[in-house]
Amino acid sequence: MAQFQKNHTLSSEFIILGFGDLGELQIFFFGLFLIMHLVTLAGHTTIVLITLVDSCLQTPMYFFLRNLSTIEICYILVIVPNMLANFLSRSQRMSFLGCALQMHLFIALGGAECFLLAMMAYDRFVAICNPLRYTIIITQAVCLQMLTLACISGFALSLALTTLIFLLPFCQSHEINHFFCDIPAVLFLACSDTRANEVAVFFVCMLILLIPFLLILLSYAFIIAAILRIHSAEGRSKAFSTCAGHLLVSVLHYGCAIFIYIRPKSCYTPEQDKVVSLIYTNVTPMLYPMIYSLRNKEVKGALRRLLKSYNQMKHQPNAR
Repeated sequence: MAQFQKNHTLSSEFIILGFGDLGELQIFFFGLFLIMHLVTLAGHTTIVLITLVDSCLQTPMYFFLRNLSTIEICYILVIVPNMLANFLSRSQRMSFLGCALQMHLFIALGGAECFLLAMMAYDRFVAICNPLRYTIIITQAVCLQMLTLACISGFALSLALTTLIFLLPFCQSHEINHFFCDIPAVLFLACSDTRANEVAVFFVCMLILLIPFLLILLSYAFIIAAILRIHSAEGRSKAFSTCAGHLLVSVLHYGCAIFIYIRPKSCYTPEQDKVVSLIYTNVTPMLYPMIYSLRNKEVKGALRRLLKSYNQMKHQPNAR
């Protein structure tokens, strides 16, 4: 506790530099990312609403999609509003505790998301490769247990890692060359030996990133093998199109995150990290609704039914 108070005294606040070097382009990028942010929120909110109210979407797959969208909404609200504010100023001040809280929520929600994506891949693997036993294996109780495990694991690992990082003394520059309190950017400011922390980051990222990513690749390898046995060329083409979309967004998300976190502190490159971080904090969250849901006929049908019900209620004459 004394060490924590000492750190808090030495670093009562951090200065988030963000994208202060963009000059006149800052307004353009503010508008661009604001639109992306609103589109992302609208997409995920739509998925949450239609999977809650439509009786045809009460299946394990849509249970996972609804919770993925809920996590994504929280995830982007932790990062993006501050990032947008940073586009309008050259820097932003953030308290020591505020920075620690942002990092904790970012890692916790990101970890829960990574675990949940792996569970969704397993759900698809069982549905395609073992359809006769699907309802026995993937029950409502199992879904709830998997979701609980993903969230508890994400928050527990995040709490441990964030505590280790913020117990370090930050007695040098307090300027974080990033648009949020990311792990490498904060570790770079520490003025003591961070090798133990780097090992902890590597271990946690192995659990959160590498293992789920390998499980996703393994699940889709079995799924693709099953698709190749489909006799209909049209059926194979449709299935491959869906799998390709899921794999593409997974490779993009995990690949960028692995590039940032599973490497030594000596390889830290602020400008490059900021660009790569934009992908998994802004681009992939926007792609999820399109790839996982809005291309889906069942989701489109549910959306049409919801809009039809809304229009009927809107034009229904008031009873007297």
